Amino acid sequence: MNSNIYGNTPPMLGGKNLTGASDYDTDALVYGVPWEGACTWGDYTGSELGPKQIRISSARYSTYLPELDHINVEDHMSIGDVGDVSVIPHDVPGTMERIETFTEDLWKSGKFLVGLGGDHGITYPVVKALTNTGKKVGIIHLDSHYDNMPHHEGDKFARSTPFMRLYETEGVRNESLIHTGIKGPRNKPETGKYAQENGAVTLTINDIKEAKDLKAYANEIYDMASKDVDVVYLTICSDVLDFAFNPGGPVDGNGLTSYELVTMIYEFAKRGLCGMDFVEVYPQQDANQNSAHFVSTAVLYVLAGHIHGGHHK
Repeated sequence: MNSNIYGNTPPMLGGKNLTGASDYDTDALVYGVPWEGACTWGDYTGSELGPKQIRISSARYSTYLPELDHINVEDHMSIGDVGDVSVIPHDVPGTMERIETFTEDLWKSGKFLVGLGGDHGITYPVVKALTNTGKKVGIIHLDSHYDNMPHHEGDKFARSTPFMRLYETEGVRNESLIHTGIKGPRNKPETGKYAQENGAVTLTINDIKEAKDLKAYANEIYDMASKDVDVVYLTICSDVLDFAFNPGGPVDGNGLTSYELVTMIYEFAKRGLCGMDFVEVYPQQDANQNSAHFVSTAVLYVLAGHIHGGHHK
């Protein structure tokens, strides 16, 4: 039991338990944000359970990827799990402040960060914390939706708002904020206009699907995100995947396959990322926890790319 970060929940991917540690002595740091704000649709809820289920599911896996030159990630990078941000139920501003303070400390360590959500609202304070360290940030945002509304019924930090907050953040270069995989009628007409007005780039699902060479296109996306910034951050909403590949996420069709997603994020990581998050996994919607299981693969593909790009040295 002492090896678990709490209860029956093990560290992500068999990593070192760093809960309560004062010295972050691993190459990658995993943290969870068990937060869900207001539900924007009915009772489609439960993403605050994501970090726990993702970690439990990860216990099934090694860090070996035979399809990527037989890399074993843990031979090159050590993984530590620092546990969860201590959120405050029903206190949205207070929780956002806690996420920002918690992750700013992690960013200062200089390690590669992996955040487990939680709803997409967590990305704003995580990236805000990164800008607090003096970095100019570009963002690759993989999602079906812009998530850039000014507010949701007065809540400026809801899951539908983080990129409006990031447009307003001085350390984010909006022209290097790449909304990637955008699709479908769950976007509102004004959201595309907000992106354009703030200088952000929109790449739709059709742009990806119609690209003749997916790997080359991923590198073009990275070029856009990395222009005139110090670091590039990757944020993945589960619903960038087609619902056939994402039973424990929001229901969005016409999305990426799992192969397309991991191929793209591996290419991004080879070029250089400072960290990532994976959000909007809803365990209670998914009897077999397929979506939670997939997060392990996505994280390993990013870490493998980080290694193959020489960024771990």
